[in-house]
Order: sequence, then structure tokens, then C-alpha cells
Amino acid sequence: MSPEERSEPIVSLSTMWSQGRFRKDGDERDSMIEFANKAVELGFSYAEINYVIPPEGVDELIESGLIAFSSVHSPCPRVKVGTRHSEALNLASKDETERKQAVQVAKDSVDTAVRANTKLLVVHLGGLPNVFDEEKKLRKMFDEGTQSGEEFARLGKQAIERRHKEAPSHFPHAKQSLADIAEYAAAKGVTIGLENRYHYHEYPDPDEMQVLLADYPPEVAGFWLDIGHAEVLDRLGFLPHTRWLDELSSRCVGTHVHDVDGLADHRAPGFGTADWPHYTAKLPAHIPRVNEINQRQDEDRVGGAIAYLRSVGALPKI
Repeated sequence: MSPEERSEPIVSLSTMWSQGRFRKDGDERDSMIEFANKAVELGFSYAEINYVIPPEGVDELIESGLIAFSSVHSPCPRVKVGTRHSEALNLASKDETERKQAVQVAKDSVDTAVRANTKLLVVHLGGLPNVFDEEKKLRKMFDEGTQSGEEFARLGKQAIERRHKEAPSHFPHAKQSLADIAEYAAAKGVTIGLENRYHYHEYPDPDEMQVLLADYPPEVAGFWLDIGHAEVLDRLGFLPHTRWLDELSSRCVGTHVHDVDGLADHRAPGFGTADWPHYTAKLPAHIPRVNEINQRQDEDRVGGAIAYLRSVGALPKI
């Protein structure tokens, strides 16, 4: 059955929530069997395997047969490449050695998706080398209670001008990485979902997303909406959160649903101030809703996520 033919979208729980919750004293990693059992108990028939799960955990989860998979979040599994973990590699790097290493772990993630019997791979496309100092200052101001005013606006304008000037230097490398991964993924029937990001120096913004996706049919590459990231960059004054779905809903292949408290995202839906009416109105009906909830959210909050999404119309009411 194709996604469009389903009576309602897949509802999934990211393995992000497992971190430190299913680990006995002396264990080096969380038990993915315990995670799967708990996810099913909380009402989730699907999981997304995210990028902090090591190879042994990925094997255990897939081989358990306890839960189906909505998606895989690249790079997966998490491995060391030299001295760095795989998620630290930059697909937009000008260093061709690093860029190719990042492409390879993304290709390995395609293979993980094939093993997990899912056709969706979430990809972070990288960015400029460092978080802008202006953004760091804005985040500090916001957390301390200053969310507007002359200095807040000045820093935002300065960051926007800086990104406009610097982003073109790394963008061709990001575009090449997407081409490399897309060719490999398309041959294996896996669709890439390019995720909007949490930091302003990262790719892509909505205009860059349009440019990147123009080269591919929807079954090869699409847009993956992260609600928390969209909200945070809006609150910092960089990008209106409405732009993503207003301009790209037709290319949206999946979404990370989570709430946002101030600038703190990955909250369970219903425990923040995300603009749910907007997302409810604009999200394509058939795409997966992956609850990307962090490990600090308690079981009751996670267990209430599906009911909350139904209550706001992000899922069909029963």
C-alpha cells in the first residue's frame, strides 16, 4: 500500500527517546528490544532509527521484529570516522576527504534503510563551518528574556547579511553531496528527505531547498519538515516558520513532530508553543509523523503524544 492510499499517516517514535533510558548498570548502550517493547506499549507501531544508535543497537532493533520502521535518520548507524563520530562530518565541507567520508556514511545509512524495510532517509546536508557568533548572542539574549528590541534586531540583521554573503561558498559542495547520495539511494528505492535545520548557518533555507529539489523527482528527494527547527529559527528572527510549508508542502515527504518551549525543542507535542494550527492545515495528509522527542521527556508525555496530535488535527480523529 502506498503512503497516499493509507487511511492515516504512519505515526512513529524516534529512537532519540531511548538515550540512557534502557541501559542497565555496566551496559555500553541502551537495549533496543526494551525500547521497542516500550514504544509499542505507548501506542507506536513504527520507529525511526536515529543517528545516535551504534551498529549493535541497529542490528538488535531490526532483527527483533518487534516494530516496523517509518524512516532512518542518517548517518545510521553511528560510527567513528577517525577521531569523530559520523554525525560530525559535514556534507557541505570544502575538504573533499571529509565530504566523501560524509557521503559514504550517508550511503551506509541508505543500506540501513533497506535492511529496515523503509523507503525514507532523513538527511542533514551540512553547512558553513561554525555557528555564527550573532546567533550565539541572540540565543543567550532570548534565554535571558530579551526577544526583541534594537540590539536583537541588529544581531539578526547582521547574521542574515553574513549568511547571504558566506553561504554560496559551501553550497556547491552540499549540492554535490546530495547528488552523490541521491544516485545511490534512487538505485535502492530510498527517498531522501532533506531536513530544515536548527542552526542558521546550516543548509538549506527555503530558497536553497527549492534549488536543491528542482533537480530531482519527488520519489528521489523531498523536503523533511522539522517543526521544532522551523519554530526556533523563527523565534530568533531568521526565517518565518510558515515559509516551509507555504512554499514546499508539495515536496514534503515526512515530518519530525515535537513541541518547543522557548528555544528548547524536542518536547513532547502539547508541552510547548508550536503553531499547531498552521502545521495541521498545511502538512500533507499521508506523510509520516515522527515524534522526535528527547530522552528527558517522561513516559506519560510520550504516551500522550498521539492523542494530542489527534486533538489538534495533525492526525485524523478516531
